[in-house]
Amino acid sequence: MDYGGSLPVENVQALASNHSDGIPPRYIRPELESDEVLINSSLQIPVINMSKLVDNDDHDELAKLHSACKDWGFFQLINHGVSEAVIEKMKIDINEFFKLPLEEKMAYAQLPNTIEGYGQAFVVSEDQKLDWGDMLFLLSQPASIRNIKLWPTNPASFRASLEEYSWKLENVKICLLELMAKNLGLESRHLASLFQDGIQGVRMNYYPPCAQSNKVMGLTKHSDATGLTLLVQVNQVEGLQINKNGKWVPIKPLPGALIVNIGDIMEVIGCELLYRILFSQ
Repeated sequence: MDYGGSLPVENVQALASNHSDGIPPRYIRPELESDEVLINSSLQIPVINMSKLVDNDDHDELAKLHSACKDWGFFQLINHGVSEAVIEKMKIDINEFFKLPLEEKMAYAQLPNTIEGYGQAFVVSEDQKLDWGDMLFLLSQPASIRNIKLWPTNPASFRASLEEYSWKLENVKICLLELMAKNLGLESRHLASLFQDGIQGVRMNYYPPCAQSNKVMGLTKHSDATGLTLLVQVNQVEGLQINKNGKWVPIKPLPGALIVNIGDIMEVIGCELLYRILFSQ
């Protein structure tokens, strides 16, 4: 399967470490000056307690999940069953990987015409604006599609940490899909069965500090071409923003929470299900 490729570009972490006040023009984003970001922190994405849904079959919490999916497309998921130890170990290993010398990280560089590995995503032209960040992207599930040569061996626990982390997220995904199906009046396994042979990818982003942070973008505004995105922040720095009614809302990550994004594929599936319901009446 072709996931697209990316042209090799200069490493942003190396650029930032030069302590230069100048930012290469390809990274400067003039549009940032016109984007409106809400200062009022009272508007926040919903928080969903999975244990209330799984253990107690809480109808109010189920309705809250339905509203979060329909009206926001985002929510923070707490008590999701992935232990703090598993998440923290993955965070530590990601941090340790990005601290490695550039030459060592480049041993896992993206190959031509592929997105997997260390580099940047979807750079398709020499004059394209670039994100102020580097990434390591790996296909993790099912195990048969893994390119294990691109899975770092330093730190030594990285592969084992990612293996356990990816399986735990797979369990959360299935549980969420079953709950969403219930909200849609479907058989509980209906949505999960549609993703039974789906691909799980893990994207690890590193955004170096920038002397002129108001001029650069860590990750360009986009929608996720996925079914579900489960996001964990390595630290509590507020960087993620979502667009709500034409304004950008900063997200305050809760400790231990997974930030869930309903992706484009799920939106398409929802539209198709609605179409079938309407025309079956």
